[in-house]
Amino acid sequence: MPEGEGYRVSADIADYLRATAERDPGGAGIIVDGTTHTWAELDESVDAFAAALRQRGLHAGDRVAMLLGNSYEFVIAYYGVARAGLVSVPMNPAYTSAEVAVLLADSGARLLLVQPSTQATGEESAEALPACEVLDVSGPDWARFLASGEGAEPVADPVDADTLALLLFTAGTSGRPKGAMLTHGALRANTEMLLALDSPPAVVADDIVLLVLPMFHVYGLNTGLGLAVAAGATLVLTDRFYPVETLTLVREHRVTSVPAAPAMFQAWCMVPDARAAMTTVRLFSSGGSPLPIPVLERFVEHTGHDVFEGYGMTETAPVVATTLVSGAPKPGSVGRPLPGLEVRLIDDAGGEVDEGDPGELWVRGPSVFEGYWPRAQGGPDDEGWFHSGDIAYADESGDLHLVDRRREVILVNGFNVYPREIELVIGEVPGVAEAAVVGVPDDATGEAVMALIVPRPDAAVTTAEVDDFCSGRLARFKCPTTIRIVPALPHSATGKIAKGRLREVYGDAGYGA
Repeated sequence: MPEGEGYRVSADIADYLRATAERDPGGAGIIVDGTTHTWAELDESVDAFAAALRQRGLHAGDRVAMLLGNSYEFVIAYYGVARAGLVSVPMNPAYTSAEVAVLLADSGARLLLVQPSTQATGEESAEALPACEVLDVSGPDWARFLASGEGAEPVADPVDADTLALLLFTAGTSGRPKGAMLTHGALRANTEMLLALDSPPAVVADDIVLLVLPMFHVYGLNTGLGLAVAAGATLVLTDRFYPVETLTLVREHRVTSVPAAPAMFQAWCMVPDARAAMTTVRLFSSGGSPLPIPVLERFVEHTGHDVFEGYGMTETAPVVATTLVSGAPKPGSVGRPLPGLEVRLIDDAGGEVDEGDPGELWVRGPSVFEGYWPRAQGGPDDEGWFHSGDIAYADESGDLHLVDRRREVILVNGFNVYPREIELVIGEVPGVAEAAVVGVPDDATGEAVMALIVPRPDAAVTTAEVDDFCSGRLARFKCPTTIRIVPALPHSATGKIAKGRLREVYGDAGYGA
């Protein structure tokens, strides 16, 4: 794999916003709920919020948690926290008070930002944490908070590449969330690598970007918001994904770029006039989870648009590879590593795999995180390599193909079985909307393969059909021994099937055949 090019980044992430505001003060920055906010207006609000934070007694390195959906206030808060030298802790607004309380306690947050839909959850979660104040960003308290910082002296503390900017909690193998520590330098390095791509470019100043991906997730936050702000591209924000409504926004604002998750492409295939609504779009990109080839093929046929796919992790800020590097979409592939990152594929013995063989993907470069909060444990090894836990192989062109998560590999009689390989096969069965494959205990083989299948609304799928289809395309030991037709599968915020939650319920009667 290509070696890193030693990106050196020294400024803070909010400097991107400052530079864009100076270059194009009256330009449309954020469009949300029919209102357009200019870059200068946004930058001034960020200054005021940063000053207000410091006047409130928060100091460099303190954590500010955000229980917010996609909104103008989220953007102000995120860049204001960065400009003040503090640390953002974005959280999923759908979390319960118990989940939020754990993250507040683990992060030691001094301030929690909420909106009307999350206010009760936020206040309940912070009850046992007297050091954590709760602020509603929609009411008069928010206006007073911003006003208190207007006209104040700029925050003078220096923020450099090694300063912690973001604490993003991601599910760990133990089930308890772990906070990935991302510095200003890591976030900016990933942005610079993407900005350097030019055939086609990941983003340009003239782009109008639809951002429906949640900004509490690293994909929406850095690859969506951060990249657009750095380039000076206009952002159209919306907080919920509804297929028809998002296409209305695309048509109304003449959107040119849409970063999306696989479930979004599948949903747009069901909208009859999707092709007509998408005439202004120059770039569709997909990430967050693998894009199934049947979904891609249906989308291309239905809309006439291709999709550039990428791969990344919270721990790499996030993009590791994308088909934008080669400039050619390739179904089933996540493309080549970004220039500036090094990638290795390692076998179980710790050596490089033979050409074409799958191995654990290791990543090294300036966008890799410091480790997990609070002591930076579990980060890169002594040589700077982060062991991702993802299994991939490189084809003859050097393009990466994801196989599966290392911890999700199923051992059947000692043979490795990769759930994603089986899921791709099942996805080709007529009438299947999506499938998830997990390992279950088996007295005879150690583990066995179980498939959970959701049919398309207009189709009927039987277990016998799936069994016959798999038998003709997979080795016997890879074929599911249990097949269950289910009404739905649990998903993460970006549409990825939540395998951990599947394991909690796979024995439940609700998942019967």
